[in-house]
Amino acid sequence: MFIALLALSHVGTHVHQAPKLVSNGLAGYIGMDVPASPDEYGYGVSLYATAWPLVERPLRDFQIGLASIWIIPENRKINTPLLPHGTVARDNWPERGPSYRDVFQTIEGGLGFWASTAFGSTTAKFRMNGTSNGYNHEISSPGWAFGGGEGRKALRADQMGIAQISSHILVPPDGFTFKPGTNGDLLGYAWMALPLTQAKATTAGLPVPTGNQCWTLFLNSKNFRGPVAFYTPSTWTRISRNYPLAVGRGLDARPGLVSGGAIEVNTVPRFTAQDSKGDVYNKIPKLQFPADKDGKTVLIHNLSHYSKAALYDQVAAWLSGGVEPSGKFDTKGMIVPPCKAWPLNVKQGTDNLPIRGYEKWVEPKSFDGTTFGLQWKDSVLEPWNGKVRRGSFPEYTRKEGKQLIALRADEVPNETGLKEAQFLPAAHTRPYTSPESGDNVWHRSGPKAGPFRVKMADGSTLTYYWFRFIDQPALQDADLTEAEKARLQSTVEKIHASWTTRKEYLPPPKTGTLTVLDSAMLVTPPKGLETGYVPIVTRQE
Repeated sequence: MFIALLALSHVGTHVHQAPKLVSNGLAGYIGMDVPASPDEYGYGVSLYATAWPLVERPLRDFQIGLASIWIIPENRKINTPLLPHGTVARDNWPERGPSYRDVFQTIEGGLGFWASTAFGSTTAKFRMNGTSNGYNHEISSPGWAFGGGEGRKALRADQMGIAQISSHILVPPDGFTFKPGTNGDLLGYAWMALPLTQAKATTAGLPVPTGNQCWTLFLNSKNFRGPVAFYTPSTWTRISRNYPLAVGRGLDARPGLVSGGAIEVNTVPRFTAQDSKGDVYNKIPKLQFPADKDGKTVLIHNLSHYSKAALYDQVAAWLSGGVEPSGKFDTKGMIVPPCKAWPLNVKQGTDNLPIRGYEKWVEPKSFDGTTFGLQWKDSVLEPWNGKVRRGSFPEYTRKEGKQLIALRADEVPNETGLKEAQFLPAAHTRPYTSPESGDNVWHRSGPKAGPFRVKMADGSTLTYYWFRFIDQPALQDADLTEAEKARLQSTVEKIHASWTTRKEYLPPPKTGTLTVLDSAMLVTPPKGLETGYVPIVTRQE
């Protein structure tokens, strides 16, 4: 009788349960468009992006790329499939067909927080990610994949594609780190197509041409300026060796196309719970943004396109015996297109339900035609660290039919338990490793000095060695003859002697202040190795 009465007492009511931790907390883009550049301005792109702690502490299963760009080869008139069957994009993303040109090859990365991060950091990290084969694998550093690879082991020689050019900075496989406390400062970076190698009519003995475009990363910060690394042209032509439709269509030979920039919201956890009425509520982590006195958050500033006149032509003339260029980008070869903000459109849950009501908190804006960011309502801003104010996305939603309504914390019933629910902290995972011995690209030519070790701002330790530039692992399968290796080594020695870390390369920003990189990454070559040698990371743990 007691059991029967107890059962009756719950008819028409909902038994409270603890909040359940699930995925699909948030998805979408916070972005902008710019007009596609004319082909002659497809030889470089630069921008200033803001670095800050998006979340209050590193979280598990969390991935949001801060505002960045995608560079793809200009193939807008191509409608035949640039990717063969057997590639991730061709076999799984039919909506990208028939050409698959948007996912054929990319240079992307930038600032962000990634689920694959091994060593959590409160402030964003910077990674130089890209794919040369429809996302069959991704390259993120001179030795490792974007996700770290199987067990975070180094890439095979025939998968590598980023060669380090700087002799004054380390490239951590888990991403570049910043000075602790960085919050709202701008990192300037550029990808410039430079003729550091020569075009070839054959590739690996096959009648497949390889272009001479070495897409080179330049950084602009308070304590480091200049070129860091470049994608080898053979990286882009590997896929065309056995697939004729890709010949001549890669980033080794085609202009780069950039048509906008965005924050990519990819993996965010959430808690879900019901109240006694059966209404469903959700909670995501607090996503915080630095705001100035006018309530503005700058995300991307001065995205610029470059023609060959900006730097390519100067380098080509230099390597043919001409005048040594300063390395500074010539603004005569630069255009700064106007940017247009996208309406905010984010979703939640496995059904991708749209979230309504964000306009009470924030709105994406183009502030001056060349600066994209967020405009916060003054009522939602609060002091933050004594330097800037903080705007935060709404953490809570309530399901109403086929949509979700953004809520303030005081609109969420206490009985749901959501206010007290805590997301899981990030956990340090397996180290990035490379072969410690054996006949492989890490040891065949051999380093000239090391090992050396430094402690990073994210708590990890880097092990690195000094290699002769041309002997670094990433260049051992770059399809270079001995004569081509000698020419490239000579080119880099000229760059080391001329393009110092204190020169100006990118046009300076018109707003804000520059970031400070983690000083542990900045190194000085040992005596005798000042020119023509580079510090290559072999382990991060």
